[in-house]
Amino acid sequence: MDEMKKRAAHKAVEYVKDGMVLGLGTGSTTKYAIEEIGRLVSEGYELIGVPTSLETERQARSLNIPISTLEKVKRLDLTIDGADEVDPQFQLIKGLGGALLREKIIAYHSDLEIIIVDHSKIVDKLGIKTPLPVEVVPFSHGRTKEAIEELGCKATLRGESGPFITDNGNYIYDCKFDGIDNAKMLELKLDSIPGVVENGLFLEMSSHIVIGTKDGVEIRERTDQDC
Repeated sequence: MDEMKKRAAHKAVEYVKDGMVLGLGTGSTTKYAIEEIGRLVSEGYELIGVPTSLETERQARSLNIPISTLEKVKRLDLTIDGADEVDPQFQLIKGLGGALLREKIIAYHSDLEIIIVDHSKIVDKLGIKTPLPVEVVPFSHGRTKEAIEELGCKATLRGESGPFITDNGNYIYDCKFDGIDNAKMLELKLDSIPGVVENGLFLEMSSHIVIGTKDGVEIRERTDQDC
């Protein structure tokens, strides 16, 4: 599986050009892409990275990748990030790594969003295998959970000995649906619940899906028909 992740990551980094401002995603597959970006920097590429998590920032700094923020760079040429599920319409579930809020902000401000996955993340329908992460504020989060569950899921607070705390100081509920039939409608309903900060549905944001397989790499590019 790691080899397939590496194949996808290395292929995505081929889109990186000298002088770019890059969004740096979070997750086990994206780590391989950041390693490759670090190699480019060591070879003389002038790149700037905007990380989606504190974990990614630490890795980037360890590789001497120059770091900045959206406030300073305004716009990103390219973001490379992973996903937990990808359907045929380029709709994604993200957030099992806990960075969904920052990942969505970075994706929104990117000219190009390349998603890198191994083939196990490709699904016919979102929500069958993977719960949908929903980031919520800690205040009255139990009542927020009740409102979320009214949408037809079982919501479980992430964390074992205590709540998982995001880089933004919030909690995450992992919401198990029996498949998501209308992702756009679900996104609207989740966003309308007071206490919900962000959800892990990434819709119409990715332009390329790079899939690592046992035999190589498959690249899918979104067309107008996929939007």
